[in-house]
Amino acid sequence: RGSIDFDFPETKMILDENGKPVDIRPYDRNVATKIIEDFMLLANETVAEHFYWMEVPFLYRVHEKPETEKLEKLKIFLRSFGIMLRGNRSSIHPRTISSILEQVKGKTCENVVSSVTLRSMQKAYYSTSCEGHFGLALKYYCHFTSPIRRYPDLQIHRIIKDNLRGRMNAKKIEHYDKILPEVAKHSSEMERRADEAERETDKLKKVEYMSERIGEVFEGVISGVTEWGFYVELPNTVEGLVHVTTLVDDYFHYNESTYELVGEVTNIRYKLGQRVHVMVTGTDKILRTIDFRVVRENEEE
Repeated sequence: RGSIDFDFPETKMILDENGKPVDIRPYDRNVATKIIEDFMLLANETVAEHFYWMEVPFLYRVHEKPETEKLEKLKIFLRSFGIMLRGNRSSIHPRTISSILEQVKGKTCENVVSSVTLRSMQKAYYSTSCEGHFGLALKYYCHFTSPIRRYPDLQIHRIIKDNLRGRMNAKKIEHYDKILPEVAKHSSEMERRADEAERETDKLKKVEYMSERIGEVFEGVISGVTEWGFYVELPNTVEGLVHVTTLVDDYFHYNESTYELVGEVTNIRYKLGQRVHVMVTGTDKILRTIDFRVVRENEEE
């Protein structure tokens, strides 16, 4: 079908009995995990399509096509890696995005290209309308498989039970028509809040872990470039900032179109996907930030 698979390694944190992180490493999905995920997607799709054609009130998972402006920015970004992205918002197909991810698989720029591409996508949300899921290349989709931990799935199970037990009469339909728009809105809001809480917790534990490693040198990949510096991601998924003020060998300008910092005199360049050696110089538990500075080869010796 051409669905998009953003195969990012999740962070696996090993904590001691006091909740202190003793190890952080990527948690990769193995073959068994991916097979189970495919079964779950198929179950979600089957249930969504079945109830769409039954024409009863239902809760769908919707993922719209990328916005035109974000798509144009993605095209410019990919061009700097020699990758052409064709099509506009009305004509673009998930397979186009999927083929780009295939092109960079195994390359040093893989994570960076995947990250920027993911940020170009719309956020998925819950809706009473079946608008399809762009990322999965599906016309019908819902969240059905996790009723223990996710409320929208539980809501769908209740609708299914009412159907199976012959209780989906006019009164029940009126009830679901009334409550589901608010359920969709509330579930989308709570999902965003939960995601943010998870991200902040991950950041905090990473800061705690790296605060024990100040002065140590690591090799990483530049994962983000801004006018105030660039972010470096280490193999263990920890990310820190090299602030532009620590780049003392030149004055650096930010080139927005190519996502790189360029030295005014030396023409030294720091760009996405580039490998660099960095030293941990500081951490801040309140702001949940990690500071790096670039280390030259002669310094490492």
